[in-house]
Amino acid sequence: MTELHALVAYTPATHTDLVLKAIGDAGAGRIGNYSHCSFVSPGTGSFTPRDGAEPFVGQVGRSEKVAEDRIECVVEEPFLAAVVAALRAAHPYEEPAFMSWQVQGWR
Repeated sequence: MTELHALVAYTPATHTDLVLKAIGDAGAGRIGNYSHCSFVSPGTGSFTPRDGAEPFVGQVGRSEKVAEDRIECVVEEPFLAAVVAALRAAHPYEEPAFMSWQVQGWR
């Protein structure tokens, strides 16, 4: 049996499909005979770039609000590192917001 993790990531709505494809191709969202399974919900991300930041959106020192999507999927543990690497490579932000944790589900 393989340990299962939940992955949640936030991305600008303009890049959701790109990020979903990248993480799905890396192994996220595999459930039975399906791949690229996910749940996406819209929201608003807010942040203030600090000195030294090179923001994709906004300006240093100025609060910003962006239409973002919350992506949720499962990832089998052997694919987790590759999925996180794919997420970072496909995401436009220099510091993408994401989290993962082990869940009580097994494959």
